[in-house]
Amino acid sequence: MYRKEPLAIGEFYHVFNKSIAGFKIFNNESEYLRIIVAIRYYQCEGHSLRLSDFLRTKDANKHTIDEYLSDCLKNKQDKLVDIVSYCIMPTHTHFILKQLKDNGISLFMNNIFNSYTKYFNIKHKRKGPLWEGRFKNVLIKTDEQLLHLTRYIHLNPVTAYLTDIPESWIYSSYKEYILEVTNRICRYENVINIAVDQYKKFVNDMIGYQRDLAAIKQQILE
Repeated sequence: MYRKEPLAIGEFYHVFNKSIAGFKIFNNESEYLRIIVAIRYYQCEGHSLRLSDFLRTKDANKHTIDEYLSDCLKNKQDKLVDIVSYCIMPTHTHFILKQLKDNGISLFMNNIFNSYTKYFNIKHKRKGPLWEGRFKNVLIKTDEQLLHLTRYIHLNPVTAYLTDIPESWIYSSYKEYILEVTNRICRYENVINIAVDQYKKFVNDMIGYQRDLAAIKQQILE
């Protein structure tokens, strides 16, 4: 099946998906970290090994994923996407992605979802899909829209009452926006120009509003 409007090189998209029937597919730290490792690994194409096979090799014991992908991450020649922000939630995922190659976002998303599904099914001795269907995508048309969307994504764990402050949820890119982090996943500096203190205030000022909005939405759905 083809999308009505093919995703375009150089454009930014909000890309999201959720589990079947709200099934909790991230239950503990090891499961969150596994999808994050897949995100690192599959942002580049041309791997001779699947992630599960790579993790069993000697190279995986000698090098971090970022060291293994160093050439790709430096020159972007083999990168499928730039990751601007992300958040992994118990039942769904959010990304802001810039497509760098034809079909890059689709390849990236399919690779990480397929990799994680196989890992999860083996671990939990189950069969069948984890995800509701193909991922959804929305074109981001303005810089302002992109900035506000990063805030929405980073506040997801707070809105869901998984934490009271976004920086305590370590399975998102918020820490990369406000702290010095090694082995960073996101590349947002050429897209978002805002000081750290300003961004923290920009995010925290909206906590109450976003929680209220989510509660109203839930009431409407019920």
